[in-house]
Amino acid sequence: MAALGVATGGSSWFSALALGVTLLKCLLIPTYHSTDFEVHRNWLAITHSLPISQWYYEATSEWTLDYPPFFAWFEYALSHVAKYFDQEMLNVRNLNYCSSRTLLFQRFSVIFTDTLFVYAVHECCKCIDGKKAGKELTEKPKFILSVLLLWNFGLLIVDHIHFQYNGFLSGLMLLSIARLFQKRHMEGAFLFAVLLHFKHIYLYVAPAYGVYLLRSYCFTANKPDGSIRWNSFSFLRLISLGLIVFLVSALSLGPFLALNQLPQVFSRLFPFKRGLCHVYWAPNFWALYSVLDKVLSIIGLELKLLDPSKIPKASMTSGLVQQFQHTVLPSVTPLATLICTLIAILPSIFCLWFKPQGPRGFLRCLILCALSSFMFGWHVHEKAILLAVLPMRKEKPLFNWMETFYLLGLGPLEVFCEFVFPFTSWQLKYPFIPLLLTSVYCAVGITYAWFKLYVSVLTDPPVGKTKKQ
Repeated sequence: MAALGVATGGSSWFSALALGVTLLKCLLIPTYHSTDFEVHRNWLAITHSLPISQWYYEATSEWTLDYPPFFAWFEYALSHVAKYFDQEMLNVRNLNYCSSRTLLFQRFSVIFTDTLFVYAVHECCKCIDGKKAGKELTEKPKFILSVLLLWNFGLLIVDHIHFQYNGFLSGLMLLSIARLFQKRHMEGAFLFAVLLHFKHIYLYVAPAYGVYLLRSYCFTANKPDGSIRWNSFSFLRLISLGLIVFLVSALSLGPFLALNQLPQVFSRLFPFKRGLCHVYWAPNFWALYSVLDKVLSIIGLELKLLDPSKIPKASMTSGLVQQFQHTVLPSVTPLATLICTLIAILPSIFCLWFKPQGPRGFLRCLILCALSSFMFGWHVHEKAILLAVLPMRKEKPLFNWMETFYLLGLGPLEVFCEFVFPFTSWQLKYPFIPLLLTSVYCAVGITYAWFKLYVSVLTDPPVGKTKKQ
């Protein structure tokens, strides 16, 4: 920690921030953990106890291995430390096993691997300049960035209470972004390729990486207005980028290609039979769409315009992971969500190519790709919003009056859902109302943020130009 403080300019505040959040993570060890705790324990057992040929076939537990091979090898490496804590946690048939030693190991494994996240934040801080205060350069921007990243409340909840390894994975992405800001393009491309084979959800932001690397690395010179010089294209650089992707993919998928198991691996990675939405609706466009369908169906039943016997049994409000049919509005297919996602991403990709704004433009495009995929993707998990929670620049005032009013409204909403609704008669007839209200309210805010960011991307001028021009 002290070394990181020195590296960021000799300041001790970075070390203090990193140490403070680490101590908080330790205090959270005995707190609640979700089913993902058992998911990762089971993956430890699968990779440790079974040969590689059975990793993506094992189905004793319902929590089958559904992450890419690099994450499977990551679990395999952890399992060889886990055996010194409690060998029983590595038994595939010990479903829902959780001893005190198992708890300590899994909690500390997340805390330890977060070291990469801390290092990545330190590297990101090196990419921004402080503001001049007289003759000296203040470190306030770096301090703010460090607080926003290291003390990301979403990561603390998801990783150190709910239980996952998003900090470690976010560290890989942040380090990749930092390398691109430092114009170390090959390293950035390599880190992102590795990240894709740890968790394939990062495919959402792959278009931003591909277009930015093609434009900023494969074209070796730009015109004064930021447009590219077509005669400066380097095929050698393009081949080198392709070689990185190929070699990383070969290392990850090669063993399963040799076993003729790639179809099985991909069937685990992309389970389209899970349905449009997760158990808890991600607050995205499909939450609004499904709520509208629910409201229309209730109105239709009250007005006797719908036949109750013809309403599908599988419902969004059942709280189950399953396929279902909308009642009034057209049902949504995976292909429809793919088309909507691509349409939502294309304008940001277009701006990244034709309105270059340097690394800052890349970061905004990356966030828009993540947000667009969150808004319109198939079976989006609510935790996927973490991909888009990346700070860019802080302006004053941070929120306008409307945004402040919206954020303050989250308090009364939580009070109603948790303390008022359980004592009403509605809980028997409409048990889905708290979920519906929370998803809709948050979906409105996220849709607003997505739209506002898009407006700024479309209206900001390219590098070297001002809005007056």
